[in-house]
Amino acid sequence: MSDPFPFPSDLLDPRGLPQLAGVLTDVARSFGVTDVPGATAGLDLGRPERVCVVLVDGLGDVPLRARTGHAPTLRGLVSGSTPVMAGYPSTTAASLASFGTGLPSGTTGMLGYTVRDPRTPDAAPGLVNLVSWATQPGASRDPVPEVPEPRTWQPEPTVFERLVAAGHTVTSVGPLRFAGSGLTTAGLRGSTYRAAESLEQRVDATISALRQPGLAYLYWGDLDKAGHHHGWGSAQWGEELGAFDHELTRLLRRLPRGTVVLVTADHGMVDVTGHTDVAAVPALHRDVVLVAGEPRASHVHLVPGAEAAVVAARWREELGELAWVLTRAEAVERGLFGAVPERNAALIGDLVVAARGRHAIVDSRTQSAASIALIGMHGSLTHDELAVPAILATA
Repeated sequence: MSDPFPFPSDLLDPRGLPQLAGVLTDVARSFGVTDVPGATAGLDLGRPERVCVVLVDGLGDVPLRARTGHAPTLRGLVSGSTPVMAGYPSTTAASLASFGTGLPSGTTGMLGYTVRDPRTPDAAPGLVNLVSWATQPGASRDPVPEVPEPRTWQPEPTVFERLVAAGHTVTSVGPLRFAGSGLTTAGLRGSTYRAAESLEQRVDATISALRQPGLAYLYWGDLDKAGHHHGWGSAQWGEELGAFDHELTRLLRRLPRGTVVLVTADHGMVDVTGHTDVAAVPALHRDVVLVAGEPRASHVHLVPGAEAAVVAARWREELGELAWVLTRAEAVERGLFGAVPERNAALIGDLVVAARGRHAIVDSRTQSAASIALIGMHGSLTHDELAVPAILATA
């Protein structure tokens, strides 16, 4: 029997391809730690004493290859590399948790920028922001619940925890505000955290950490900010890429000889050119109580009693080729979120909406004007959003 809603030709099924979720599991195996999930990025690191993983937020493989004129070191490295694929949704909270655990978003429960707060009523659900780790009320007058405990929300062990338990030294380098944050605790806990603000300071901290054998993880987020506000084709994005390339060059020159350096990212990006506002279209907001997720990957929650198949048909008719609309059951059956334990099922929308082309599905009732106005967005299943670099180099 044929699939009535197959993957559209412009969207990619990332299953079976090298995975971002496999980057750290491959690193762990290179250290001889095999008690990790089976995800792989297809990387052969040999048997190094020291590994440095650099994750650049928003550095998609497609934008990188298009803008290497700003990045001479990366230009020489990326040409011989093969990208890996982020999971769905291709967004920071989901990707960092999958990267950190080796598990898909359905298993971690890190299913979007925002998700429905399962502790709030079905008729007036609130939101949990999985990046800022904050709660947002729904339409009810009930008090807003306190933020969920990150280890309860995401109880699966991280690769960092597995490495440390096996006797390896793991250091994370990032901004002070991320030390012990909800997202860090949920998806990347287990390492020794070194706070450093500027990229230069983070490179210095990473070099210091790897004077001893072990793994160092360096995070940099300014490129993603430039992409969101100006687009990846902008001069600002190119300048940020050039600044990162300069510090990557210094990192490679100053790390101990033989250190394996791996550059990757959490997602790519598209520059959006059109929007549909759910709040302004009666056929879309009818029977809808909450739109969570993000404009390129929405979780649409319905009023109690509404039939998901009926509402999905109405959304498909209204949006046409602007988005791929599935019911929760259809999305889970197709493996969009990987394995979904019962505790996470209600976090997935009654409808799952993956934007196509360069379009965004927004809802001005819950999303700010500033977030709707962003140029660079991500979350969906286009190659531009899923493909991220997996560049290996040796210091």
